Amino acid sequence: MAFRKSNVYLSLVNSYIIDSPQPSSINYWWNLGSLLGLCLVIQILTGIFMAMHYSSNIELAFSTVEHIMRDVNNGYIIRYAHANTASFFFMAMYAHMAKGLYYGSYRSPRSTVWNVGVIIFLVTIITAFLGYCCVYGQMSLWGATVITNLCSAIPFVGQDIVQWLWGGFSVGNPTITRFFALHYLFPFVIAALVLMHFLALHVHGSSNPLGITGNMDRLSMHGYFVFKDLVTVFAFFIVFTLFVFFSPNTLGHPDNYIPANPLVTPASIVPEWYLLPFYAILRSIPDKFLGVVTMVGAILVLLVLPYTDRSIVRGNAFKVLSKFIFFLFVFNFILLGILGMQHIEVPYIQMGQIATIIYFAYFLIIMPIISTLENVLFYIGRNNNPHIYS
Repeated sequence: MAFRKSNVYLSLVNSYIIDSPQPSSINYWWNLGSLLGLCLVIQILTGIFMAMHYSSNIELAFSTVEHIMRDVNNGYIIRYAHANTASFFFMAMYAHMAKGLYYGSYRSPRSTVWNVGVIIFLVTIITAFLGYCCVYGQMSLWGATVITNLCSAIPFVGQDIVQWLWGGFSVGNPTITRFFALHYLFPFVIAALVLMHFLALHVHGSSNPLGITGNMDRLSMHGYFVFKDLVTVFAFFIVFTLFVFFSPNTLGHPDNYIPANPLVTPASIVPEWYLLPFYAILRSIPDKFLGVVTMVGAILVLLVLPYTDRSIVRGNAFKVLSKFIFFLFVFNFILLGILGMQHIEVPYIQMGQIATIIYFAYFLIIMPIISTLENVLFYIGRNNNPHIYS
């Protein structure tokens, strides 16, 4: 019986990693999936080792982080690796999602893969926020206060939800204890979702840059694609170690290296860089409830892409208009990130509102119009030049 079970497991490994047929035309953008898996493993391992020394008591939270840095053998490497991998995780995730947008990876029959990926993105954002609060520095305290207060915008039960999250009438010891427990749990939830993402991908296989079926020419996952993945893994470790050992605080906010003080409000409360675009969307809406709905909607709107993209050609590799609009969307998203760290004043308020409208318009208005227009141009071109399409 044990022999049969081992055979089943080995056949699964062989099916997913060794003999899995992949389109021969996929490029290095497809390596981002393996980088994301590597980042998740690093986060789980470093998080487990940090949890051995961390205390979620607010009197000790900040000092135990310093204890890990100063007193634990190689603790500074573990802490800086955990903090910087979070940033690299989001860099790879945004690039992975941009690749999916550009090459139409959300199109049927891979809509399930895309939808599970959006859920992973949402859970990852929540996990990162909870971990940021566990440091209990000055920005952690006020970030936790501001973000949890957003739940008060929910009609009827909002204030009760806020008090439940806090475990009292302000951010305190129960808050950090609950945040730490959830922060420790959620990476394993993400790992389970990643397995679901992987299973859904395995049903129809990877897409490819050409936007056509990849069944014409496929190669086994091992050795060509495994070696190709290792190239980006080594490149990642080179850049990653440069940050961890030589500039570990580059991507962190300086105020979070100050112990939390509820009596002193920072000059400007900003989240980590990877949440800035959504923070800008939140601030661009004057009404609190609508702002929360819009911020959450900015993530969930990704789920409509399989329905709003009506193009008969997958991806933007051969579509000039869609390619131009896609890069405008990318620049607009970067602009939202820049606006998210500015003070709420003229002209940043108006710029944020315009950028927010463009963000949602891309998914709900521009995408259907451009894809339909390109379909019409395709049919006109085929009728006028039948010898090219024959």
